Amino acid sequence: MRVATWNVNSVKQRLPRLLPWLDERAPDVVCLQETKLTDDAFDALLAAPLAERGYQVAACGESRWNGVALLSRVGLADVVTGVAGAPGFPHPEARAVAATCGGVRVYSVYVPNGREPDSDHYRYKLAWLEALREVVKGDGDNVLVCGDVNVAPADADVFDPAAYVGHTHVTAPERAAVEALGLRDVVRERWPEERVFTYWDYRAGMFHQDLGMRIDLVLASDAVAGRVAAAWVDRKARKGTGPSDHAPVIVDLDTAPDGDIGPVVPPPSAPRTRRTVKLPQS
Repeated sequence: MRVATWNVNSVKQRLPRLLPWLDERAPDVVCLQETKLTDDAFDALLAAPLAERGYQVAACGESRWNGVALLSRVGLADVVTGVAGAPGFPHPEARAVAATCGGVRVYSVYVPNGREPDSDHYRYKLAWLEALREVVKGDGDNVLVCGDVNVAPADADVFDPAAYVGHTHVTAPERAAVEALGLRDVVRERWPEERVFTYWDYRAGMFHQDLGMRIDLVLASDAVAGRVAAAWVDRKARKGTGPSDHAPVIVDLDTAPDGDIGPVVPPPSAPRTRRTVKLPQS
């Protein structure tokens, strides 16, 4: 079973890329984030082309912001939208959808950004992750949490730790909250020493310089992590005209149709920078 997660940063904008990508990579389960469409609008836009490709759909969306979806060709049972007990900001946001797909409980999540350390939104982020932990721990032995977690789990997951001092995504409480989910980071487990990013800011040529972060994660329970045959970032989907600022993460369970092809496909052409670079928002 091939599982993929992708923050598309507007499914409407990314449609000319999404459908060909589904045909090329043929994932069995797809977790989408930042769909930025209401459920009715998502259905109107995508119901027909997804059905043609054999996908059932569970969406949880809102107009303009946020929005998540699950696409599955291996069943879609016991769909739940949202995270029980999670706070809103101030109202509940469309940030999670879960279903059982091919015997695995799969979550597509878009974790709050946090904005600035110690801000109200940062505290909201930590509380939201705590609520997610409480829900996930009751889901048994076959669990995958996939999505834009908005946390780089370790310093190795950003291009330069010094550039992120004073910013969210890298603070100890955020990292502890992800670790507390009790799940295994399958990409990092498989490639412990590799330079692997999933997000590059649109500005300042960050992608072309490979100045990124790894914040899109596939987190697995022990039983599912033991089935991983390949885990990689589809960097090709971040290239070309009109891309999302995120690349998809693909995990193959039991068999790997493309082989164990490495952590990033294709690998970046730019060498690792050694000069000090500030974040574009700094």
